Amino acid sequence: MERTASDTASSTVGPPIVIAPSLLSSDFARLGHEVRRLEAAGADWHHVDVMDGHFVPNLTIGPPVVAALARVATRPLDVHLMISEPRRYAPDFAKAGAHVLTFHLEAVGEQHARETATAFRDLGISTVGISINPDTEVERLEGVLDLVDLVLIMSVYPGFGGQAFMPEVLSKTRWLREQGFRGHVEMDGGLDAETLPLCVAAGANALVSGSALFKAPDLAAEIAHFRDLAEGARTAPRRS
Repeated sequence: MERTASDTASSTVGPPIVIAPSLLSSDFARLGHEVRRLEAAGADWHHVDVMDGHFVPNLTIGPPVVAALARVATRPLDVHLMISEPRRYAPDFAKAGAHVLTFHLEAVGEQHARETATAFRDLGISTVGISINPDTEVERLEGVLDLVDLVLIMSVYPGFGGQAFMPEVLSKTRWLREQGFRGHVEMDGGLDAETLPLCVAAGANALVSGSALFKAPDLAAEIAHFRDLAEGARTAPRRS
């Protein structure tokens, strides 16, 4: 493993920029090839969307495919569980090779969020994440922030790729940083060269992009461009 999720969590100025292409936009008939292509192009993580057709209205992949990806990947597998019973299936994804494993607050409720995060940690997951949908109040995460390493803010409604970015969710990333959360803040949905800098300026550091990257004529150049935009947005003076 050339890079681990924990490697990207150590920085004196907060978590570094992470470019995490979404495999949902890749060619599923050539997943192994796509993983190698992404790594050669400079991707930091591979974002893997798991959907059960119940929590979200779509079906994608399960643990066997994650295990197959793990045999090829040398970068962390960032597995996003958009499923109704994350704690039930977490052991299978941990065994399959997930490095980052994220569950939805909406799937477990606030009353079970802490025990779910602890259960994920007990499985040996190095980076435990929790996610919220665009219409969920970010303040509902306050009671679990001390137990997670990553918060994933959905900037589209989960289920399908290619949706338009929802700028109103940027206030959630700002809130997390204002609370002193020092882990990864990940943004997923509608990220491109125009919206990505807005996410970073608001406090996000882990950036999931699917369509914008996979449709680019030069994947490596586009990932490098995204990274430059992100670093620029991080160092630019904040507006009052």
